[in-house]
Amino acid sequence: MKNIVALLILFASVLTIQAQQVLYESIMHDGVEREYILYIPANYSGNTQVPLVFNFHGYGSSATEQMFYGDFRSISDTAGFIIAHPQGTLFNGVTHWNVGGWTVGSTVDDVGFTEALIDSISANYAIDSLRIYSTGMSNGGFMSFLLACQLNHKITAIASVTGSMTPETYDYCTPVHPTPILQIHGTNDFVVPYSGATWTKSIDDIIEYWVSYNSCNPDPTITNLPDIDPNDGSTVIHYEYDDGIDGVFTEHYKIDGGGHTWPGSLFGGTGTNNDVDASVEIWNFFLRFKLLEGILGLSDSKEELIKIYPNPTKSIITIETNLSSPMDYKIMSIYGNILNVGIVTSDNPVVDLSILPPNIYLINIDKYTYKIIKAR
Repeated sequence: MKNIVALLILFASVLTIQAQQVLYESIMHDGVEREYILYIPANYSGNTQVPLVFNFHGYGSSATEQMFYGDFRSISDTAGFIIAHPQGTLFNGVTHWNVGGWTVGSTVDDVGFTEALIDSISANYAIDSLRIYSTGMSNGGFMSFLLACQLNHKITAIASVTGSMTPETYDYCTPVHPTPILQIHGTNDFVVPYSGATWTKSIDDIIEYWVSYNSCNPDPTITNLPDIDPNDGSTVIHYEYDDGIDGVFTEHYKIDGGGHTWPGSLFGGTGTNNDVDASVEIWNFFLRFKLLEGILGLSDSKEELIKIYPNPTKSIITIETNLSSPMDYKIMSIYGNILNVGIVTSDNPVVDLSILPPNIYLINIDKYTYKIIKAR
């Protein structure tokens, strides 16, 4: 990620983004000025409560880098949620989140900072307190697990990309409600080893913990996802542990051969899987869940009623739905620019992409966003 800043400057000069707001803010917490970047989507009006997604950067990284690296902005512009990108403080001269493990010795209260940030953002924006989610890269994934354990009453669901749980988080985890967990991790991650280390639990350990805590079915549905990019050196296996308390799922995207990277990122580099887009998968996971008076409930989800195929395609995709009413769709570039709009019905489910050049695109249907590949 060391070259990301230079790339950000280049990309910032060419990206066309709608009337969103990127706000550089700060609050005082424990006598320290704590910074964060707030992304307000173009369709935010303040008249309706919207979800809040925390997106925590990795160890040694920054809020700015994470905003581009694990990018949710184009999804936010269509789905209508606000994104908070908090900035970590220095520990031994390196930006970090105090999660235990290799950060033992830090005195920063990042859980308290996050709670204060929720309160501050909620005081200024119409935030749905039943839909507050956390995700992050590496140390940011560890931070999301810490929030699931220690700020559970305010966090609906979390997703970790290349993160895990430190022994301290694992041993002192005290959630108060069943918590949907999504873990995305590469088997060739040599920064946060898939098999664990003295300072980090193995991915199998944390999946087992949350499957047990959520009382999910211990026998997962296992799906080998299509190898869309055979040149990225990795494939994806999806594990879905369903039927938990209050309808909770525990899920895992195992990137076989994947490294310490954010799948689908434009800035991923070597070891990045391109068969899935982590940001898209995380949001589609989050929006299925909301808190209900301190317990968890399922959102009104259409995800299982929508299928898009073939993907990749050279021209035509079919959007299969069991819903009787028409559904609007938008075809967007990966930067969020709208390229085509239309309506699909059960009688006319076909969308023609033949006018688009070969590339990766996003299609937004209702509140859901999917990645589609236009092949050569």
